[in-house]
Amino acid sequence: MKIGLIALSGVRVQDPELAALGLTLPGFVRRGRVIASLPSLGLLTVAALTPAGHEVHYLEVADTRAPEVFHGAGAARQFALPSFDLVGISSLTAQITEAYAIADAYRARGTRVVLGGLHASALPAEALEHADAVVTGGAERAWPQVVADAQAGVLRGIYSGARDGVFASNRPVMPRFDLLAGRRYNRITVQTSRGCPRSCEFCAASLRITDRYQQKPVEHVLAEIREARRHTRLPFLELADDNTFLNRAWSRSFLREMEREDLRWFTETDVSVADDPELCDRLGRAGCRQLLIGFESPRAGDLTGLDPGGWKRQTACRYRRAIERLQSHGVAVNGCFVLGLDGQTPDVFEEVLAFVRSSGLAETQFTVLTPFPGTPLYARLRREGRLLSERFWDRCTLFDVNFKPARMSVSDLEQGLRWLMRETYSRAETSRRVRGFLGHWNLKAARRGQSRSTDTPHC
Repeated sequence: MKIGLIALSGVRVQDPELAALGLTLPGFVRRGRVIASLPSLGLLTVAALTPAGHEVHYLEVADTRAPEVFHGAGAARQFALPSFDLVGISSLTAQITEAYAIADAYRARGTRVVLGGLHASALPAEALEHADAVVTGGAERAWPQVVADAQAGVLRGIYSGARDGVFASNRPVMPRFDLLAGRRYNRITVQTSRGCPRSCEFCAASLRITDRYQQKPVEHVLAEIREARRHTRLPFLELADDNTFLNRAWSRSFLREMEREDLRWFTETDVSVADDPELCDRLGRAGCRQLLIGFESPRAGDLTGLDPGGWKRQTACRYRRAIERLQSHGVAVNGCFVLGLDGQTPDVFEEVLAFVRSSGLAETQFTVLTPFPGTPLYARLRREGRLLSERFWDRCTLFDVNFKPARMSVSDLEQGLRWLMRETYSRAETSRRVRGFLGHWNLKAARRGQSRSTDTPHC
């Protein structure tokens, strides 16, 4: 069979005022371009899981309004994507309506369609209205059977993929990085882990398709990195993880090996990485150039109830020390803040800005609290009658408000986000943060030979 794997890419913002503002802010535009250009590691893995004897093609669709997807208007509107015998589509919630449009168009041609990814896993019955089959969870242990059933003409609706032991095989799945050959990306992605034990109420990442935190063996990660380098120009590596450095023994082993790879890379983790001076020291030497850390709010009280054990609230007092320690080793911290938490009042926007400036953060990211389907947050806000509508998938962009905040109005939240973006993503402010980070790092590097701090941050 000729199989087409289609990824929906690009950054979406529905609020027209915020979208227009974003186009004028260099810091926001730069990060948006990076996110929009990431290849779909999930579909490259699906391609690798496809049994031999089938012809696999990988496509990326940034905008269904582009003429190469649909051309013409009204009755003359024509679907323009290539023909396949079987199509697999993966999409996040914000693009799912566009994914459904592509799926419907293929099915109208008589093509069999399979949907997968986070949204399809959360709402498989909805996804099945637009597909011949839906894969929930990871594609491992499901996709080969899907292909066999499609070839036999007996697709059977919902298939359950692997949720545990996905990295336990002695013969791990190697993503088909060769399908990216000749394409230009700002970053290439490799996954080292799946899930996160912090279990934040709002998290809609890989925690939703796995039963527990799972770490890939270091040797398998290195093999994937080297395979990606064989087929792509690898200017920068991004680890497609929710929380990379939870396992200290694994982390030390990984960083020792990465020192030999001569790569620059980015990943996400939590503030606990700064508790280990050895890890902080190794990160810079191993090529880590930036860590995204979810601080959520500079005020500990705002973090109450965010995770089952209250870990976020307990560690809020360590934020500044973590930033200082990591950045003194040349690792820029991208502090992520979530706006609209139940404990937040309208004065939080000024407090976040003050924290960003006074903490010396090299970079920052603001998102709106978003009740993605399938998350505990969605279930709670729906139960409390706080969702602005029952179906708001195209507004699950992390920048559009789709619920009633507890201690501010919807307008307060929207205006506060715009104000913060104007204040922090301007060219002058972005340059100030970068210069501050580089100047501090150079000063610390000069002093490091004289003394070395080994104390562990505490509250």
